Formats: sequence, structure tokens, C-alpha cells
Amino acid sequence: MKESLNIAIAEATGYVGVELIKILIKHPKANIKYVCATKSIGKKIKSNLPKISKIENIDWKIVDVIFTALPNGEAQKIAKILPDNVKLMDLSADFRLKDSKLYKKWYGINHHCKELIKRSIYSVTEFQKKNLNQQKIISCPGCYPTSIQLPLIPLIKKNVINIKNIIIDSKSGYSGAGKNVKKKFKYKNLLNSVSAYGVGFHRHLAEIDQELSNVSKKKIEVFFTPHLIPMFRGILSTIYIETIGNIDAKKIYNFIKIYHKKNIFIKVEKFNKPIGTGGVINTNYCHISICKTRKKNKVIIISAIDNLIKGASGQAVQNMNIAFNFKESLGLT
Repeated sequence: MKESLNIAIAEATGYVGVELIKILIKHPKANIKYVCATKSIGKKIKSNLPKISKIENIDWKIVDVIFTALPNGEAQKIAKILPDNVKLMDLSADFRLKDSKLYKKWYGINHHCKELIKRSIYSVTEFQKKNLNQQKIISCPGCYPTSIQLPLIPLIKKNVINIKNIIIDSKSGYSGAGKNVKKKFKYKNLLNSVSAYGVGFHRHLAEIDQELSNVSKKKIEVFFTPHLIPMFRGILSTIYIETIGNIDAKKIYNFIKIYHKKNIFIKVEKFNKPIGTGGVINTNYCHISICKTRKKNKVIIISAIDNLIKGASGQAVQNMNIAFNFKESLGLT
């Protein structure tokens, strides 16, 4: 086990990059050697950090890990030039989909690093703890898929829900769209109203379907509608499921609670308790609530995360900790 890691952060001035810096500054095993961006070259984000530099200026011989919080397509370019001694923690979608044709379909650009997809692993940390230390590229999930998979995968593994009838309604703070949110969305009064988007065809559908289908060994296509809400950060996903046989909401609660018993960043709330994002903001935790309905075989699951931490930077650091055999919570509590 390494005593410490030398870190580079690509796109350190974006929302996710800033959160990475906040976490890694207090991480006892992390030394931030490079903070990279395309603007403000030569300036400092903080007095105790290196000056902002271009990615081209990185000396890969002294780097152990690079975090890439770049636009889709850019991490592929870095992956191609990385020496074997450097592990890539990618927070974009570049290595999330295992089929390069699906990547083209959903993201609209060709994948130029197909050979390295096989050398990557997609990791919601709680499901990949035994598989991270051998991988060169660790692909960190999207924020919506993280909030959705954490409660659903245990139930799919247990084979207790109807996989053909999964309905998901998710709401996210506008930081999830990045700093150019007003350019991406032309809705009237965007930051003062709730707005549905990507209805029926949001790009995270491919990622969600892929991972749930991998667990089920059967094809799963969920119904998923995301919304932007007028707050800066946080995600609340409300998931509607239909159970199989005599399984009721209380049994679903027990299955999830037992599965996540040893996962320190998952908090299963008291049965039938409504929850919000207030308890997870600025943390790496996911809060899950299981609620009964008027019908025995219909159950509502509510999942709350901070999209910038558990949905991005925090989970990336959690993955790094596991990959290098550090304590899972280092820098995150």
C-alpha cells in the first residue's frame, strides 16, 4: 500500500473540480500536484495549491492518480497517453457505457478509445469494493444513476421486484448541469421554477439500463424523468416499484437494510419516513427511505444524495480509497 498519492485534477475550476479539491485538501494520503484548467492559467485557486496549469504540463512520472471532470470526449484523449503507473478516475461519461455504439447514440460523438473500455470498470463503490485495485481506469457513475442504483440493485439481485415496471422521477439542483446551465436550458424563469427535461430520452437511461440489466441478466428498460429544481445542489429520486408474490414494503425495507448494513455511506431511514435532500447536502451519504402505499405490491423508494459529492467527487475519492487499500472514508467524513 502506498503511503500517499500524488494527484492531478483536470478541470479543477468547475463545480465538481472545486469539490474534489475541497475533499483532497483534507485527505491525509493525497498530495495535489497539479490543478489543470483551460482558463486562468498561472493563477491559484487557493494559496496552498499549485498554480493552475495546462494538462500538457503534467509530469506523469510523479503522478499516481488523475481525476478528470472534463466534458465528454476529453478523458479519452488523456487515457491514450497515460503511462501504466497512473490510474484514471473519470467523472465524465467516457467509460461508463461498455458498447461504443451506445456511446455514439446517446452522447453524439464517436468513441476514440474503444480498446481501453475493456480496461475500465464502472463503479458505484458499494457494488465494486473487491474489483477496483486491478483497474487502470475507474469510471465514476452519473449522479442520477448513483441515486437510483443504490436502492434498486439489492432488490434486483434478490429477484423481488417486477423489472418490467420500474418508474423513476428524479429532481436535481441546477449545479448538475454545470456552470453553463442557462445556455443549456432556455426555459423561462429557469432558476425560479421546476422544469422537466430529457423526457423519455435522457442520456443517463443508457447507463441505468446497462447496470440494472447486468445484475438481472435480463434486459431492463426503466421509465425515467429528470427535473431541474430551483436550488443549487442535491438529488431526490422517487422510485415506484411493483413487488413479486407476497413481498410487501416492509420486506423490501428489510432487504435493503440488510444489504447495506456494512456500507458506511448508506443510511436506510426508518420505515415509511418521508425524506429530503437536507440531510445529505455537503456529504458523501445516500439516504434511502422505503414507503408503503395503498396497494400491498406497490412500493415507493426515496433516495437522496448530494449530486456534487456522492454523485460525483465524493464517490470518485471513495473509489480511489478502495482502489489503493486506504480506509474507505478517508477525506470524506
